[in-house]
Amino acid sequence: MTMKMTRLLTIASILLLFISCERAVDFDLDEVEPKLVVEATIENDQPPIVYLSQSLGYFSSIDQATLAASFVRNAEVYVSDGTLTHKLKEYAIPVSGGYTFYYYSNDPASPATAFTGKLKTNYTLRIVTGGKQYTATTRIPDTTRRIDNFYWKQSPAGNPPEKVLAMIKAYDPPGFGDYVRYFTKRNSEPFYPGLNSVYDDQIIDGTTYEVQVERGVLRTGSVPEGYSFFDKGDTVTLKLSNIDKATYDFWRTMEFTYASVGNPFSSPTRVMSNINGGALGYFGGYASQFRTIIIPR
Repeated sequence: MTMKMTRLLTIASILLLFISCERAVDFDLDEVEPKLVVEATIENDQPPIVYLSQSLGYFSSIDQATLAASFVRNAEVYVSDGTLTHKLKEYAIPVSGGYTFYYYSNDPASPATAFTGKLKTNYTLRIVTGGKQYTATTRIPDTTRRIDNFYWKQSPAGNPPEKVLAMIKAYDPPGFGDYVRYFTKRNSEPFYPGLNSVYDDQIIDGTTYEVQVERGVLRTGSVPEGYSFFDKGDTVTLKLSNIDKATYDFWRTMEFTYASVGNPFSSPTRVMSNINGGALGYFGGYASQFRTIIIPR
């Protein structure tokens, strides 16, 4: 959604509060050409993963057919670590309903140039599609945020007795600019990011701190009440990833937008992208570490 669309919708929502319900109000939004949407990541010890799609109109209905049709096929996608440059291969993922989703990753037919992510390494992404070229850079930093303990404790009084809090005790080294993003995995579920998943070290720089790790959420619907708790009997894995500032800025602004959708009094926010060439989205490097706890029944 463009900034112009956001501003029009916000202003219109406020104006409607002061207009009689008997009066019809019409306004037109500008038609905007679809843009390339990039979600590209590279993680330590993992191959690069790139999803390409076309942006959808603000009033478009979203279903599996719409999502499947939005994927960008047959693009040329290259990732470089400064020494090797590897052309990624397109892969298909069959999903329910007879639809197929697509992504790009390492090509086993070109093992000489394929690589996985390494700590403290810079990467470049280049995409050629539709007669246009898009580029981005990222860095997998070091795993500087030290996890001293990952544990659980009983939820506060007033909550069901089976609900517990996941807690982390961690150390942030001195020096500002230490950015992290976290995910949780419960039992056999996938890893989901926290509702607010990215944090800087403006307050905790150079300290040891303890804080609740809220359960990650799937952002495809409303967030249920009590979403932040885990249950006794759960096996919980924490994925804590150091990220660079561009990745932090993308998710910081994206999650603010998630939280403010539907609020007529929220400030319009531009989601910050590190993709050059006019595309939306981001290319992010993740320096990940994992901890697991088994919560007894």
